[in-house]
Amino acid sequence: MSRVNSVLALLGGAAMGAIIALLLAPAKGEDTREKITEVLREKGIKLSKEDFNKLLDSIEARFRKKEAEEEATEEADE
Repeated sequence: MSRVNSVLALLGGAAMGAIIALLLAPAKGEDTREKITEVLREKGIKLSKEDFNKLLDSIEARFRKKEAEEEATEEADE
C-alpha cells in the first residue's frame, strides 16, 4: 500500500471513529446530526439531507454488524 493510500485510510478511519463517537454520545439525535453536519461542512463536504441520512444508516449498519460479530465470537468462546 502506498503512503498516500495509508494516509487516506488513516484519515478515513479517524473520521469514521469521530462520527461513531458522536453517534454514541449521550446527546439528542438532532443535536448530534447538526454537529456532524457542521464538521462535514468545515471539511468541505456538502451532503444533501438524503445523502447524509444514507451515510448515517451505513455507519450504523456497520457498527451493529461489528457488534453482532463480537457477540457471536464471545458466545462461541463460552
